[in-house]
Amino acid sequence: MTMIKIDQYFEPASWQKFTKAAEGRETPFLVVDLSRIETKYHEMVSLFPNAKLHYAMKASPAVEVIDLLANLGSNFDCASIYELDRVLGCGVEPSRISYGNTIKKAEHVKYAFEKGIDLYATDSEADLKNIAKHAPGSKVFVRILVQGSETAEWPLSRKFGCHPNMAIDLLVQARELGLVPYGISFHVGSQQKDVAAWDDALAKVKYMFDWMKNEEGIKLQMINLGGGFPTNYISEVNPIKVYAEEITSYLTDDYNDDEMPEIILEPGRSLVGGSGVLVSDVVLISRKSDTDLTRWVYTDVGLFQGLIETLGEAIKYPVYTPKMETSTSEGTVVLAGPTCDSTDIMYEEAGYQLPEELEIGDKIYWLTTGAYTNSYSSVEFNVFPPLEVVYID
Repeated sequence: MTMIKIDQYFEPASWQKFTKAAEGRETPFLVVDLSRIETKYHEMVSLFPNAKLHYAMKASPAVEVIDLLANLGSNFDCASIYELDRVLGCGVEPSRISYGNTIKKAEHVKYAFEKGIDLYATDSEADLKNIAKHAPGSKVFVRILVQGSETAEWPLSRKFGCHPNMAIDLLVQARELGLVPYGISFHVGSQQKDVAAWDDALAKVKYMFDWMKNEEGIKLQMINLGGGFPTNYISEVNPIKVYAEEITSYLTDDYNDDEMPEIILEPGRSLVGGSGVLVSDVVLISRKSDTDLTRWVYTDVGLFQGLIETLGEAIKYPVYTPKMETSTSEGTVVLAGPTCDSTDIMYEEAGYQLPEELEIGDKIYWLTTGAYTNSYSSVEFNVFPPLEVVYID
């Protein structure tokens, strides 16, 4: 894996904002440029003008991010009552919030309903009955299982969703329980690079819409396309415009203007990923034998300080050090974290290249780390403090 160039990811002025914010601070810490989130939000709104954006809060639940997106007009997808409390605490109206987790305690459904939430995801009879009991009259959308794991860098398991046939049964039952059978949702996997994954899922949804209308007399009103739109890591991905054009084409092929359902998107990674740079120091450089060609580079950030998505080397972050600009020689490295845990290795098989001139104390910048980093950071493993975050705009 060849060394990157910083201009592949940032204009000079943008990069200067990050390096200036990093001056004089003890590592590790995450720098988040809020203006980049704003730019990305406007881009997504322009590309999906008829869709509602529900920001997936789990990507970065920071108040600073919520406030920004709330002021821009975003809606929010909450996965817990704790996320719900935070977004409500920022002054967001309940009508702009969905409870998108299919796994929730009955008392949490009751709590959310009392706070004014009336849009819930479900994928099981037990959860549906909890919603009917504790959030009567609410709108429900059923999440279905779809393909896509093979082409997603962060594939999803079968934890969420159900077979389309079961989803149809649940929507019928929802009506019987006094709920509003509102729509269908799916998620094609995070960092999904194959645009066709949405086509396959939408074909299933179209069949279900027609079945519900013709066989059950139920007119579904909404499709939740989930998230999964990729951000710019190491491997090349299509720009979001390509996804928007293709998905819009799939939808217009399936639905006339007068029958087009409400469309919800749940961007997380694609919205905030490119806003963050994680700044670390090299703690130690060593080899495992006198003849070992591979250097082990240990940094003061690792799996437990925000880089958990490197588990299994799934997400491959761009890694940059200023010495890349002047280096005359590079070599393969293993990148590992500082904790006393043998799993704290970010990249051993990926073949990352770093300058041979790299020394202890040098800075390493982990690019595109605005999503699923600070929210995943350990609270006190080895009593390392949680990852500090610096916000700039």
